[in-house]
Amino acid sequence: MEKFRTVLDLHLKHHSALGYGLVSLLTAGGERIFSTAVFQCPCKAAWNLPYGLVFLLVPALALFLLGYVLNARTWRLLTGCCVRPGCGGGLRTFVVCAQLSAAAAVAPLTWVAVALLGGTFYECAASGSAFQARRLCPGRDSRCEVQMPLVPCGQAQVPEVQELHKELKAQSQVLGWVLIAVVMIVLLLCTSVTRCLSPVSFLQLKFWKIYLEQEQQILKNQATEHAAELAKENIRCFFESSHPKECNTPSIKDWQQISSLYTYNPKEQYYSMLHKYVNRKEKNQSIRSSQGDAMVPIFGFVDSTGMNTTPSL
Repeated sequence: MEKFRTVLDLHLKHHSALGYGLVSLLTAGGERIFSTAVFQCPCKAAWNLPYGLVFLLVPALALFLLGYVLNARTWRLLTGCCVRPGCGGGLRTFVVCAQLSAAAAVAPLTWVAVALLGGTFYECAASGSAFQARRLCPGRDSRCEVQMPLVPCGQAQVPEVQELHKELKAQSQVLGWVLIAVVMIVLLLCTSVTRCLSPVSFLQLKFWKIYLEQEQQILKNQATEHAAELAKENIRCFFESSHPKECNTPSIKDWQQISSLYTYNPKEQYYSMLHKYVNRKEKNQSIRSSQGDAMVPIFGFVDSTGMNTTPSL
């Protein structure tokens, strides 16, 4: 039991890192399966380039879009946006979209990096490229440009041309390591700058995340109980043909306000939109935006929490 509790605590403390690690691992495994079991380079001049690029980039695009779909913050931003005034523009939306894009890019970048390190997709695409043929064939056999599309299949009749297989794979692997290095540098710089510009301390940030976990857990429990009581009352009235008792349920406007994107105000220490809502000065006061509110990138985790970790579509 103690071991289970330790594992659970580890998951709660590092769920984001573990989630990204699992996504990367599954993506890398999926790429290996595709490259060995599905991918078959046609070894034709007209098809090698588009075929290789499709396997290299289209799955990455699909994973990128899937990253948006599975992010709860996407639906917090979009739900009701078309009918709310002042939604969909401004610096706040741009910052949120940039953060969503960064989170969604984990899986596609992993796919491209692993695919380049393997070299299978790039080798097929590059062997059908006229640019690569003009760059690699000078000084080699006169049949090089004609034979080059056959290199991925090992069918080039000229041994000198078939040796280009090693050079194409080396290019692919170098590009893969360059991509990994660039991503790591950008990630380190962005994380460092974001942390450096944080208006709160390291320990307060830890407390903030603990508060959000507790708030969402209690909110889900209370919402479940309230929904059950409301359902029981409505069903009882249906069978008894009676009028239901009054049951206080938040209005549409109330739900909209606590579902809006979080903004930080240094004059008011609120840890969520729900916290901000219950502490508003006037009952009819809107909490979506007030003077001094700002969108701070490091507080993106506030909007990522919800009663369900994975949105239902």
